Amino acid sequence: MKFQKLEVWQLSFQLSCSIYRETKELRDWGFKDQITRSGLSVPSNIAEGIERQGVKEQIQFLYIAKASLAEMMTQAMIGREISYLDKDFVENILRDAEKISAMLAGLIKSLKNRNKSS
Repeated sequence: MKFQKLEVWQLSFQLSCSIYRETKELRDWGFKDQITRSGLSVPSNIAEGIERQGVKEQIQFLYIAKASLAEMMTQAMIGREISYLDKDFVENILRDAEKISAMLAGLIKSLKNRNKSS
């Protein structure tokens, strides 16, 4: 599968795994479910989008991944603020998320440019 070769997918996959590991013992099931779902949505939508045939569909799924990333970042900041998540952990995943977001923006721009020239 070509999505697995993308660095942005690999980084978001690792980000999602780290969120699951970090929240494994968290007892607030609602919060845990929300942040793991938003984190899981990022690599899942990248994979689904990249495997789609049409460029417009690919871009749509990448935008969904970018939005899920913003949702996860918000939840991580809330988790830090209410002492559910370790401050260093949150700083690390926010830094990774910003990198992933920039990579997604670049990929979307590249796909849009490719679509224009088709």
